[in-house]
Amino acid sequence: MNPKTYSIFGAGAAGLYTAWRLLEGKTNDPTFKSKQLSKGDVLELYDWGKYDFSKSHPGSRAAGARICTWHYKDDKDNSYVELGGMRYSFWDQKSPHSNDGRAPGHRLVTKTIENLGLDKYSVPFNVTNNQLFYLRSRNFYINDITSSNPAPYNINNFGAGATPDQAFTILENLGIPAGVKKDGGFTRLEWCRFYKEGRIIKKLPESSVFQEGDLLKDIGYWNLLYDQVGSEGYDYAADGNGYSSNVINTNTAVSMNINDEFTPGSQYKTLSIGYSGMFNALFDEIVKLCKQKGIVFKYYPDTRLHSILWKNKKAVFTYASRTNPNIAEGTREADAAWLAIPRAAIDLVAQATRYHQPAKDEVDVLNHEKVNLYLESTIMQPSYKIGMFFDDPWWTTAAKNNPAIYPAQITGYVITPDVIEQLGKDKFPAKVLKDISTLIDVPYSGLNEMVKAIENKTEEALTIAQVNQLSIAARRDTIGPSVSNSPIRMVVYFGNNAKVQGKKPIYGILASYDDEDNTTFWQELELGARRERTVPVSSDTQPLEGPRKVPERMVKMLRKMLAELHYGPNSDYTNIPEPLEAAYMDWSLPPFNAGYHEWAPHFDVGDVQRKIRKPSQLITGKDADIFIVGEAYSNDQAWVEGAYCTAESVLNDFFGIEPIIDNSEYPFICPE
Repeated sequence: MNPKTYSIFGAGAAGLYTAWRLLEGKTNDPTFKSKQLSKGDVLELYDWGKYDFSKSHPGSRAAGARICTWHYKDDKDNSYVELGGMRYSFWDQKSPHSNDGRAPGHRLVTKTIENLGLDKYSVPFNVTNNQLFYLRSRNFYINDITSSNPAPYNINNFGAGATPDQAFTILENLGIPAGVKKDGGFTRLEWCRFYKEGRIIKKLPESSVFQEGDLLKDIGYWNLLYDQVGSEGYDYAADGNGYSSNVINTNTAVSMNINDEFTPGSQYKTLSIGYSGMFNALFDEIVKLCKQKGIVFKYYPDTRLHSILWKNKKAVFTYASRTNPNIAEGTREADAAWLAIPRAAIDLVAQATRYHQPAKDEVDVLNHEKVNLYLESTIMQPSYKIGMFFDDPWWTTAAKNNPAIYPAQITGYVITPDVIEQLGKDKFPAKVLKDISTLIDVPYSGLNEMVKAIENKTEEALTIAQVNQLSIAARRDTIGPSVSNSPIRMVVYFGNNAKVQGKKPIYGILASYDDEDNTTFWQELELGARRERTVPVSSDTQPLEGPRKVPERMVKMLRKMLAELHYGPNSDYTNIPEPLEAAYMDWSLPPFNAGYHEWAPHFDVGDVQRKIRKPSQLITGKDADIFIVGEAYSNDQAWVEGAYCTAESVLNDFFGIEPIIDNSEYPFICPE
């Protein structure tokens, strides 16, 4: 038997996960045995960029595509800020109801982290329950909002006396029965049905544009939000939730599920080594497994997929170099090919053959009309992130110099394995440490709340000295966010999270986390004065190069906006110290052209998920082993989970690999 060649294009989350699972996955179905990689077969991994995977495979930036951990002075022992994806929702496998369809958490990310041995680095990503806002030139906290102290918006029915996410709740109530919420919400399977069948279930006045019985999947979220809460209500929801992308004309049925990311009480985790660390570990595992199994691993960085066709039961593709990405450099073949790249990059590949008539024995999968239709079912959402490092946490009350007038309310407490280890060194009672091990990773907003939980567990009162020990060891001054309607939009406080403590502390913040139209505000500050553009924006692949230094004028603009957020309206920019370092990632630039994606209205989301992953399913009489994987066409858009789930579904359904977890109540994509 001739050796097989499998080619994966894209060394981000979906591409690395696909390669890893092809190597370590098992099949019990003999009909798929010939599709499994075996000794002598070739596994190819291509990427337009060059990620810093390891000492033997160095690169220009941290691993992970749209995940990009940026360390102070590029030293992995130092503090870091995430300039791409930041976190995941932890799946508690020890819970008695962990496989229930309503159990929260990103199951594939959690399982992958566990299988890679990275769970020891998994730490809480604390979300504040008292957000700081700076909206319409007024500073206030979410807990300050009442009917007698409303937010600065003129909303009908006293809407400004509620939190910004109240508008999302109003819309949810139009489509989701009250009994469902009382029972814990929809299961993952029920959400899939809702995406297709969900309707407005309330009788609305004649003045409403939308009426009872209207399918939610055919309504733009912006349209419905404006219709129900008016101009001021819409502005409050848009400004106060932090994400402009949450209030554009996305698919309303899907948006009802996802617009709760920073709702107080949400719990997330990240990796203390930086989220990019997961992708370093995946790459190392791929190299190791190929060596163990005798599979030839070929890694091609700085190489982009230029075009792809299906011909004579092979994927025939051209490739181009990073230095000359528009001109094909050569041609190769594969028995199966995965496009682990986002929508914009797929379209760029399709352009190479769009105006050519395929030969009789060729199938131009990407340019078929129905495939094009389904490719356009997701909206590309540009995003921009700017990180800064300081030697003083000026945004807290603990700052040495000029502490913020409106500090971020981010102090919380959490018991981690590291905390227990430190308390053990400090001679904390061994019995208490044993008892509180069951409270690991439970976040507490206050010290008294944590102490009470410990005393309930041990049935003994802690001494004043023990409380003081706990307050020092378990304190976390992260993460936020704070929200503004200025172009910085959201600020996330990473603090002093250095892997190696003991050196002079360095504190990191994500000084601006924004999307949609705000990205162009920062783009125009990238070049500075007296500089003409020399590289077309369409050719600026900054996201592949890695974090780019923030120019002086952009730094000054950031300081102005941060000063207003933390020191009040018209505060001088000098309230914010000059950062030690500042860098940005412009995710609106190629080859991603989006920080994340979201479903557009007027599509059957489930059908798109099932068909677009193997797009030849949309072409009558054709069968091509060309696959599309990634978060863009997933059930978990904007998350690594979405990338893993689409990749897993392809391997399960088309290669016979057994699911990595029990997916009976957790469909990786929406089933028929």
